[in-house]
Amino acid sequence: MSLKGKTLFITGASRGIGLAIALRCARDGANVAIAAKTETPNPKLEGTIYTAAEQIEKAGGRALPLVVDVRDEAAVKSAIEKTAATFGGIDIVVNNASAVSRTPVAETDMKRFDLMHQINARGTFMVSKYAIPYLAKATNPHILMNSPPLDMREKWFAGSTGYSMAKFGMSLVVLGLAGELREKGIAVNALWPRTTIATAAIKNLLGGERVMRMSRIPEIMADAAYAIFLKDAKTFTGNFLIDDSFLAGEGVTDFEKYRAVPSEPLAATFFVPDNPPPPPGVSVSGKRWD
Repeated sequence: MSLKGKTLFITGASRGIGLAIALRCARDGANVAIAAKTETPNPKLEGTIYTAAEQIEKAGGRALPLVVDVRDEAAVKSAIEKTAATFGGIDIVVNNASAVSRTPVAETDMKRFDLMHQINARGTFMVSKYAIPYLAKATNPHILMNSPPLDMREKWFAGSTGYSMAKFGMSLVVLGLAGELREKGIAVNALWPRTTIATAAIKNLLGGERVMRMSRIPEIMADAAYAIFLKDAKTFTGNFLIDDSFLAGEGVTDFEKYRAVPSEPLAATFFVPDNPPPPPGVSVSGKRWD
């Protein structure tokens, strides 16, 4: 199977996990709409929608760079319409854009709280909402959220209540939409990493160079997302998946290739439940960077 000719609309695709997913699908000859805010270079954030477009086209895909703030309803609706008009439809939506601020309630600025909820929960809800009419016309349509399993425990909220509410809000959209869209044959799933992923968010906000070295590269999420998109949308929906466990179920046995630095232990990320356990041979540090 292949994603050749399929059209993806990916939020936050100018770098990190979003870009990695775009590049993996571009290798099949997919079309990718890059819906992100970064139009001009930022010294702290590598890549723009235009550099991402260049990479996607070099990888074998077609790219449509779009300046989109997922908080802006008109911008989201316009971007989705332009994507469908440019490529003749939309087959896959990836809600990857996210804002992070892991602080206790008393230390959380309300502007930051609002930003997280507007981007994470509301943005995911809105992008999915406006994409539904186009996905309903696709052959094997998928919506994928970069969000965690719904493991409602105190430890995932204490110390980061605002962020946890916003991130689990994305997963609640998965839970509801999977039920709403099952009869339409549109799959809705969530994918979350077991370990920290070497991205700008980890480097700048959650641990710096040390944790970057203890992370996996974004390609593990990209390979998992790609395998999800090849699944039958009519039957594979409503799943909350952990990247390495899902890939192990798909026959992947070599997880060493995903390490950022082979000699370093892997750092566990937050929101990962006890089950499913890591695949055979995978060892993750007990330290959670939360």
